[in-house]
Amino acid sequence: MPGLVPGIHVLSLLKQGVDGRDKPGHDGLRAKPRRRSVLARFFMTLPAAAVSFFFSSAPAFADLKICNRMSYVVEAAIGIDDKAATATRGWFRIDPATCRVVVQGTLTADRILLNARALGVYGASPIPQNGSDMLCVAQDNFVIAAARQCRGGQTQAAFTQITPTRGDDGNFVAYLAEDSEYDDEQARLAGIQRLLVIAGYDAAPIDGVDGPKTQGALAAFLKSRGLPSDIVSSPNFFKTMVDAVQTPSATGLTWCNDTTHRVMAAIATDDGKSVTSRGWYRIDPKTCLHPDVTGQPKQIFSFAEAVDADNRTVKLKDKPLNWGGDKQLCTRETKFETNEQADCGARGFAATGFGVVDMSSGGKTLRFAIP
Repeated sequence: MPGLVPGIHVLSLLKQGVDGRDKPGHDGLRAKPRRRSVLARFFMTLPAAAVSFFFSSAPAFADLKICNRMSYVVEAAIGIDDKAATATRGWFRIDPATCRVVVQGTLTADRILLNARALGVYGASPIPQNGSDMLCVAQDNFVIAAARQCRGGQTQAAFTQITPTRGDDGNFVAYLAEDSEYDDEQARLAGIQRLLVIAGYDAAPIDGVDGPKTQGALAAFLKSRGLPSDIVSSPNFFKTMVDAVQTPSATGLTWCNDTTHRVMAAIATDDGKSVTSRGWYRIDPKTCLHPDVTGQPKQIFSFAEAVDADNRTVKLKDKPLNWGGDKQLCTRETKFETNEQADCGARGFAATGFGVVDMSSGGKTLRFAIP
């Protein structure tokens, strides 16, 4: 069955000297009492026996923060590994060009591990996973004391060991980066460009470089939403953009999930020469999403399927809860994109029934609901 989007797992961590100073818009850095050791706050809901080995006798304190220099809004999870046990906690939302404190106080442990995923609005994972430690996570906010033994509602995810660097302020920092190696300013602009493209505005290429094309697309986006120009400098601007992308639009294709289940969706476009299918897009309950469609395709096709907390297909009366049609196109369980639609099974794909999307009016909203 079409399955879970793997999320961002390959984390490029800059290990040279870093600037430990706070940047505008960085959150989680307010002064707080230092009376508790790191995991007294980080895993405060766990039994004392599960975290006792994490407490440090060192008198100094040093926070660990994760900084995002990617063009995606990400959600991060931390793993603390010691010979006695491994614990995980997530998700920490981090916008482009911002940092988030994920551990407060001095931490002593054998290893620190990190997993990150892109928001569902971006569709299929932009970076494949490469972590070697498979630890338990949950779909929503979670704290897991024994993270190598998954229970109901928990799934395994690949975590990567990180070696944070110490900044001038004494705190430890690890960066999430792309091959483009954006600085903070470039990452923020590239993040805005990426969401503008998803929202249907021509801000390509996504390169973190400002210019008339990006400014024109941004101005059109703000005008269409009735937003003032100064909101761009707001620390909540990425939330505003994500919310806008996840609402129905009069143009382009919009998927809306009216169920209580998570929905995984795939899209296909016919440019007159070949049909390209691509997935998966994660659509959370009661939200909408605009899949990115480039060019002027002659025809668009759609398939979606509801999954439960364990990423298994939801069934009603022994039939999968999905929304598609009669057009057989190739998909597979993990992230995919293919313009070859023949012999799906022989190439490691599955033939899946897509439905034709009528775009004759310029815009179409497909609502996924339980029959």
